[in-house]
Amino acid sequence: MAILGGVRIPFCRAHTAYRNASNLEMMSATLRALVARFGLDGQQLGEVVLGAVIKHSRDWNLAREATLSSGLAAETPAMDVQRACGTSLSAAIVIASKISVGLIDAGIAGGTDTISDMPIVYPDAYRNLLLESARGETLLEKLKPWLKLRPKHFKPNYPVVVEPRTGLSMGESMEISAKQWGITRAAQDELALASHRNAAQAYADGFYSDLVVAHAGVERDNNVRADTSLEKLGRLKPVFDRSPQGTLTAGNSTPLTDGASAVLLGSEPWAAERGLKPLAYLTYAREAAVDFVHREGLLMAPAYAVSSMLAEAKLKLQDFDFYEIHEAFAAQTLATLAAWESAEFCRTKLGRDAPLGTIDRGKLNVKGGSVAIGHPFAATGTRLLGTLAKLLAERRRGRGLISVCTAGGMGVTAILEAA
Repeated sequence: MAILGGVRIPFCRAHTAYRNASNLEMMSATLRALVARFGLDGQQLGEVVLGAVIKHSRDWNLAREATLSSGLAAETPAMDVQRACGTSLSAAIVIASKISVGLIDAGIAGGTDTISDMPIVYPDAYRNLLLESARGETLLEKLKPWLKLRPKHFKPNYPVVVEPRTGLSMGESMEISAKQWGITRAAQDELALASHRNAAQAYADGFYSDLVVAHAGVERDNNVRADTSLEKLGRLKPVFDRSPQGTLTAGNSTPLTDGASAVLLGSEPWAAERGLKPLAYLTYAREAAVDFVHREGLLMAPAYAVSSMLAEAKLKLQDFDFYEIHEAFAAQTLATLAAWESAEFCRTKLGRDAPLGTIDRGKLNVKGGSVAIGHPFAATGTRLLGTLAKLLAERRRGRGLISVCTAGGMGVTAILEAA
């Protein structure tokens, strides 16, 4: 299906520029900007699909509430989805699928996340006390539970990115994979440096001028470091494995980030009626999962998804002009590339007679990756879609690959073709 364009607000490190912003505020601002960009004010679309990973219970109908604040007709339906870091790319796949079978003519996919406004949960004992009081029918019954109140009830349980089945954080899991694949600290820092340099150059060239709209006084992603260097990155200490064997640092890992993004997708007739020119077409997509508890690295599912998708599309890994591979950690991107280069992995895990092979690193995340730009969990997928669609439109030909790893041992991938 046709990708007509994307918009996002600047991505900002948690607890900085958006420390008082909510998911609903950021997502609504992004949708309003998209609606204004494409002249959709007051129009009814087939559907809006979006989500957030870290959200309050008050945001149980986030997609619908953001849609009602977007400028679209109130008759536009909306639906929340959540697939960790693959949320908005999966949302785009849902929209594209509905367009492809004729259920709708056009729709918006997107995602938002905030760490700054994370929900803080108190212990179950305190929650049970509150519920017991609320169930009381008399004043005495309502007051009696409060006699059980203790200081321990006020110790909050902060949300953490830890896998329930392993007890490991994503960074700890990635350290294991980095060691398994022999990914060095130097290689990770080099990829991180390229991420920052590419992002900084993209801003200098004006590439993001129509993709990023100012919000809350911020005009550009505030994590991009144009002045970083291998020396500066090399001085940072490992944060997940603090032993001499640790390789993942704050510099070669994605920072906790706030932000939102969205893309507009439509059928060719719908776009033509409105004078909108497609930038690219979403032609193939694949989602996969791995058994990360017993057999595979937590973030290795994209290696499998891409292989299956390439087989379906009858393409080679080298048949692409751009590769947008989400940098959850520099090590994850490098481990995925190493897996595709491994004859053993491709034979035993992917069922291939030969390795998928190498890619041209000059085509990888050419406008910056998540290490530099940041990663509001649910917003990254449509950031990648908007970026890649514009790259292909500028080139007027070619093909691009998107790969996103997610918590829970899943991966979401897609292929875009220039319009």
